Amino acid sequence: MSQSAGGEQSAYLLEVSGVKKSFGSVVALKNAEFCLRRGSIHALCGGNGAGKSTFLSILMGFVQPDSGDIFINGKRCEFSHPKEALAAGIAIVQQELSTIADLTVAENIWLGREPRRFGFVDFRRMNQQTADLLADLHFTLSPTEKMRNLSVAEQQLVEIAKALSHANADIIIMDEPTSAIGEEDVQKIFQVITRLAQKGKGIIYVSHRLAEIFQIADSYTIFRDGSYIHEGLLSDITREQLIEHIIGGEFENEFAKFNRPGDEVMMQVNNLSWGRKVRDISLTLKRGEILGIYGLVGSGRSEFLDLIFGIRHADSGTVQLGGKTLARHSPKESIASGIAYVTEDRKETGLVLCRSVNENINIASFQDISRGGFISDRREQQRTREMIQRFNVKTPDGDQLVGNLSGGNQQKVVLGRWALVDPQVMLLDEPTRGIDVGAKKEIYRFMSEFALKDRGIIMVSSELSEIIGMSDRILVFKDGALAGELSADNVTQAELMKLAV
Repeated sequence: MSQSAGGEQSAYLLEVSGVKKSFGSVVALKNAEFCLRRGSIHALCGGNGAGKSTFLSILMGFVQPDSGDIFINGKRCEFSHPKEALAAGIAIVQQELSTIADLTVAENIWLGREPRRFGFVDFRRMNQQTADLLADLHFTLSPTEKMRNLSVAEQQLVEIAKALSHANADIIIMDEPTSAIGEEDVQKIFQVITRLAQKGKGIIYVSHRLAEIFQIADSYTIFRDGSYIHEGLLSDITREQLIEHIIGGEFENEFAKFNRPGDEVMMQVNNLSWGRKVRDISLTLKRGEILGIYGLVGSGRSEFLDLIFGIRHADSGTVQLGGKTLARHSPKESIASGIAYVTEDRKETGLVLCRSVNENINIASFQDISRGGFISDRREQQRTREMIQRFNVKTPDGDQLVGNLSGGNQQKVVLGRWALVDPQVMLLDEPTRGIDVGAKKEIYRFMSEFALKDRGIIMVSSELSEIIGMSDRILVFKDGALAGELSADNVTQAELMKLAV
């Protein structure tokens, strides 16, 4: 497999054969097979729980396989630590951000590898190296900016720069690199990936955005339920066929949209402003409506939802819901008024990863299952079982730590929490970020069912197909202001982009 009898080098940059991995009684990988050629952009596809994350963790030395072989350039390798994988030429851009908020962009990129002078960190040289790297990638970030001042999308760009700063990396893993990034930055990243492949590097590209896979990758491998299923050239397969391999069944319509918007206005936002991030925005939300908000990174979309929910306090403007005016309100007041908020970063602001599914589902409504200051375990577990069943959460039980669930199941836990609160308005910021096509459809179905009950949804999404496929009306934000309003019935992706840029 790795070398011929004569010692000729393998045709593959990376070969993986028969890799297995179990965590206790849970089998994460049954039989992982994968081949990567030099200069190829190879998509690794599969639903949440397919084993992709475990496979990538093994390649990077985060965990060790129970059995199987890994060959790089025909040489068998075993990694007991990420440093060994990096030394062998493997670098990764992880889906979940691993930045340090109080350090600068430059300090995050070169952490543990800082250039030194007389034993001390040479900040001038480090900042210059960072500026050169960012310029080469066409990323408009300052090396000296603190990470906490950057948006999620900008932090993702830093993660990409960090991976590419390893000059010897021949195998670069891109794990959902565009999940929090707008269309404009996606194209920048694709240009970077293409240049890297042209230099002979092998790219493993993981994304649940199938349109991206067909745009950037040349070949694919599919995992399902921990096993290798299929591989081939993307030019030889259709989108529908790829989805059928991923889900293991017949493909149906990607979106589940069946809500019916009415004419009654249920929420009205009047002249909301917050510095230069949100500038004098007014809108209405009708009963039964899914209102989409689209815009590039930095357009003020997430900040706008933060203001509605009360995480940030507006400089001016009001939110009206059910005859009640909310001004400089808190999240607690928003929840009491009937507003729920699914934030864009479920791991950072949506979940308590070190706590159980039970606690995460009930955390916003403990008062409903408490008496005399004590929580009823029976009622907590009963409500959890109901939400697990309703949202088809794949978990052994409610006692499972939510941090051990896949991304799609974590998102369902967040939705289950807010379903228990029974809100009138749901604010969704990137509701399907990093989620497979099957879980996406379940979330779309929940959205339609929710709106069908004369409720309303405001959804922010960077995915053009999603914003068009699930919205009734679409508002486009640009530089913190409202750039236009379009009906989703006949809008094109080009029209949305034209307003946004």
